[in-house]
Amino acid sequence: MKPVTHWLVGLLLCGLAMVALAGPVSFADLARHPRYTMVKISPDGTHIAASAVLANGQTVLSLVDLATRKGVNITPREGDDVEDFWWVSPKYVVYDESEHLGGWDAPLATGELYSVEADGGSPTMIYGYRMNSTEAGTRIQHAEPEAGSAAFLARIDGDPYHILVTVTPWSATGSLGTLTFVYRMDVRDGVKTRVASAPIREASFLADHHGHVRFAFGNDIDGHARIYMRGTDGGDWQLLGQASQDRDWPIAFSADDRTVWVACPGKPSGFGVCRLDPATRQLTHVWHNRAVESTTLAQGLAEDSVIGVRFTDGRPAISVFDNQAPGVKALIGLMQQYPGEDVHFVSGTADGSKAIALVQADVDPGTFFLYDRAANKFSPLLQRAAWIDPDQLGRAVPYTFKTRDGLTEQGYVTYPPGKQGARDLPLVVFVHGGPYGIRDWWRYDPYVQALATRGYAVLQVNYRGSGGYGYAFEQAGWHQWGAKMQDDVTDATRWAIAQGIADKNRICIYGGSYGGYAALEGAVDAPDLYKCTIGYVGVYNLPAMLDRRDAAETLYATDFWKRTMGTDQTVLEQHSPIYQLNNLKAKVMLIVGGRDTIVPPSQGEDLRMALLQRGIKPVWLYKAGEWHGFYDPANIAELFAKVDAFVAANIGPGVAAAPAKQ
Repeated sequence: MKPVTHWLVGLLLCGLAMVALAGPVSFADLARHPRYTMVKISPDGTHIAASAVLANGQTVLSLVDLATRKGVNITPREGDDVEDFWWVSPKYVVYDESEHLGGWDAPLATGELYSVEADGGSPTMIYGYRMNSTEAGTRIQHAEPEAGSAAFLARIDGDPYHILVTVTPWSATGSLGTLTFVYRMDVRDGVKTRVASAPIREASFLADHHGHVRFAFGNDIDGHARIYMRGTDGGDWQLLGQASQDRDWPIAFSADDRTVWVACPGKPSGFGVCRLDPATRQLTHVWHNRAVESTTLAQGLAEDSVIGVRFTDGRPAISVFDNQAPGVKALIGLMQQYPGEDVHFVSGTADGSKAIALVQADVDPGTFFLYDRAANKFSPLLQRAAWIDPDQLGRAVPYTFKTRDGLTEQGYVTYPPGKQGARDLPLVVFVHGGPYGIRDWWRYDPYVQALATRGYAVLQVNYRGSGGYGYAFEQAGWHQWGAKMQDDVTDATRWAIAQGIADKNRICIYGGSYGGYAALEGAVDAPDLYKCTIGYVGVYNLPAMLDRRDAAETLYATDFWKRTMGTDQTVLEQHSPIYQLNNLKAKVMLIVGGRDTIVPPSQGEDLRMALLQRGIKPVWLYKAGEWHGFYDPANIAELFAKVDAFVAANIGPGVAAAPAKQ
């Protein structure tokens, strides 16, 4: 535990000064980790907790007394980061840790849970395989080290000392997937009591506010939804057949526990959010959208209040249920101060007297505000990345287009600063990873800005298989690696040419993970379309990748990849870039992390060797200590610089930025 350093106290509850810089934002600044990722207020409004990144890149938990402006940093074990945290009561915070194994995918959780008092006192491991009863500050007398993974599930109203947690014993992780149990756990000493067992493997749970585990849900090994419910007294799980068929996923209980918010099919079509009466099992539709699913529920002033639905149909938006609900008027007022930005509450006190709001945008990493209901005032609290000047960045414009087979898809064009609406721009197609269940969003993305600020338009597309557009849209991408998913990327590129956005002779394609695959596959599938291609921690040999998953993963995970990628070796080879190099015309850059456990480095190394054997020398960026996406800011800045140089060498320099506003 360390005192909060000057940069936290200096920014807390003070005005935010933007730094005016000449020229484009530096790659070093774009590569820096955000200083804060999340801020949450205590139930009584006396403290805030924030996940803060130190100068060495480690994420810590910062706890600050709002009255005295004093606080402390809770530092995790060396090599670990604070991943997420939750206020249990005004006195206690629970947090978990992760190992940062690269920047492209989520960090790997250690499966350990810790508690700490609001003033930073008594930091205690309450679950974990590395638990040591002799650690300084620990009070654990009964809990013992366990070979398993725990995760926070819910706090319990009226109980300041207990939470619900899910525990997956490693011994219960078989070939068919994980088997999880729910426990009531004491945050003071880690002592726990089992309260529920999962009716299926790989299950998620939903509890009401009084500590009753009411729902268990997930996909079975064949990908079919299974949604179970039980009463407040526990008992046997009952399968909800129609809800499972309709994929009515439970989201949250209302504050009074009388209804459940459910993601449901829209009426008459599209996507919706419903209220479910647990007693009668009747659904009432409260929101629908023809194009996109809900992102999440929109929180009101109080921690467990719901004022509407958040969704991203191009840009983020909120659909409010009741304009007179507490907090709605205040939120609208903040939106009017920041027109066109994404404005929403992220945390609130138990009584709704204070709340934390976040304002963010495509050119703004985000600012947290503290709202005082009595004073009806928002005060700037913390900036995620104070060194970023929105005026130096390129704006993202949503678009919609039709694919060659008539599917409607969405994406974003990010223009160079001051060049929105310009024509015949040099273009980089930037393909997101995943591929399934992941999508591009209207938000600040340093990888996109590293290109846009150097004068390139950046095209992103949510191709079939992406998340946020319904299960059928995701299924439409199954077995479509190198086929219709790739056609969607090609069609989006041709759309940008037809719209006059892109110069057809100055286009490159770039992506990470699956996006790295799509970048190389695009170069061999449409060889006259792209002048250069950049594969970042990508997959280039599908049969080899599927064989590796067979050997390394559970049957549950293996079955998913076979179901989505297919198993026909001939087809997989035909859609693998490494087997199609005869078609290649574009210049190639490959970026590899030597410790990547998601996509083995051999995927990039083998493609490099195959290219060299053909007399093609790719630009090669290999970092032995990086994982699935670079994490070290110095390495990310080097990546940005080398990608910029590579793109400029192949499609010419980007357009000059418009003169800055005086």
